[in-house]
Amino acid sequence: MAMLSSHDHGTTRCFLIWSMLLSLVLHISSQLAKSHSTVQFLPGFNGPLPFLLETGYVEVGETETELHGELFYYFIESESNPQEDPLLLWLTGGPGCSALSGLVFEIGPLTFKKEEYNGSLPNLALNPHSWTKVSSIIFLDSPLGTGFSYPKTELAAQQSTSKLVQNAHQFLRKWLVDHPKFLPNEVYIAGDSYSGIPLPVIVQEISDGNDGGVQPWINLQGYLLGNPLTARTEDNYQIPFSHGMGLISDELYESLQKNCRGEYRNIDPGNVLCLRDKEYYEETISGIDTNHILEPKCEFGLRNPIENPWKATTIFSSGLALPPLNCRSHAYFLCAYWANNDNVRQALHIRKGSKGEWKRCDFYIPFKFDIHESLPYHVNLSRKGYRSLIYSGDHDMRVPFLDTQAWIRSLNYSIVDDWRQWYSNGQVAGYTRTYSNRMTFATVKGGGHTAPEYRPEECLAMFSRWISNRPL
Repeated sequence: MAMLSSHDHGTTRCFLIWSMLLSLVLHISSQLAKSHSTVQFLPGFNGPLPFLLETGYVEVGETETELHGELFYYFIESESNPQEDPLLLWLTGGPGCSALSGLVFEIGPLTFKKEEYNGSLPNLALNPHSWTKVSSIIFLDSPLGTGFSYPKTELAAQQSTSKLVQNAHQFLRKWLVDHPKFLPNEVYIAGDSYSGIPLPVIVQEISDGNDGGVQPWINLQGYLLGNPLTARTEDNYQIPFSHGMGLISDELYESLQKNCRGEYRNIDPGNVLCLRDKEYYEETISGIDTNHILEPKCEFGLRNPIENPWKATTIFSSGLALPPLNCRSHAYFLCAYWANNDNVRQALHIRKGSKGEWKRCDFYIPFKFDIHESLPYHVNLSRKGYRSLIYSGDHDMRVPFLDTQAWIRSLNYSIVDDWRQWYSNGQVAGYTRTYSNRMTFATVKGGGHTAPEYRPEECLAMFSRWISNRPL
């Protein structure tokens, strides 16, 4: 048997190393390929989807011991010019509310048909006012445990605001590595409600990463926030809002002002007069839907109709009932029935065994609120020159526009375009003001919490103008 020379040994070693590297590359490539899939048909929608929908997972975590969580996303390519149109990363609030809620109830191209639930799979329809008309959007189930996202370890299951921030930042860079054709596109981070706390922090993390040379570089241009929590002062503005909207009497409002001195959130237990007024206030507004004061107040969850006076439209053998069709929450249940259907999960390429019951909003995720306000981050981002659009539905009592106006005013930036009307379809759609820090504030007339769900046509007009650098 012939002996191999040292040169032959070296050649063999190189070949083996090369083979191993090739196998590793092929393995990584196959894993990437398996991490996302194009969806052409969805159960409940008639025919092929008239837009590009991709679903997938991105693994995230801080350290190797914690790198065991999968963030699920829905990506919809712009229906106009995906090569040049901006890319949005969308975060729904909660924390714990699925991005599917933002997709089908707010700014995405699909919605549920408004029809009585008969036990079959709910039907989908097109939303003509989708923001994907002018942008590509990644709808992200975040934090881990939300929607179809899932943790792989007990440690990863323990979520917090700061972890949400780190994971969203990591997600976006990994997603762009896997979708390099979108690297040149302008990027905006967008969201609503509770996202008002983590979202500006995410924007700063991305910006700091860019400054520090973290790759890939992200073409970050700014951010959008709807009806956002910011400094956790919203409770102090609900009472002035209620008074201004004619929900409480002048006498009660004056008594609240006198006895509580403007602090309605953290009331001194010894302030008996304030506590008495606050209790009377809660009783006075108890029949009002805080998400939109003009909407009927409906059940948010399934309840037994025998125990409740409100009329249910559909009663099941289990004794559970759906809210009436005129309740907005009726569609929330259609969404849950749809997302928990096995055929739907298969179409969305949900990993088997990764998720039990899908919930539109899961408020029982282990979550630590370790970032309490985002105001300082708005200041930092303004100094860096990022654009921002802050909008509020003017009938939202949960996070009243008065609260949003107050924290924006506290930034003390000069006004470059003062308070004025903005229009949609020839009608006043709200009011707007622009500041020298490149921040635009807008109210959406008739909008609730959150605005696009109630005023989709107007919100698309607002977004389309702002994203293309036109005045509202």
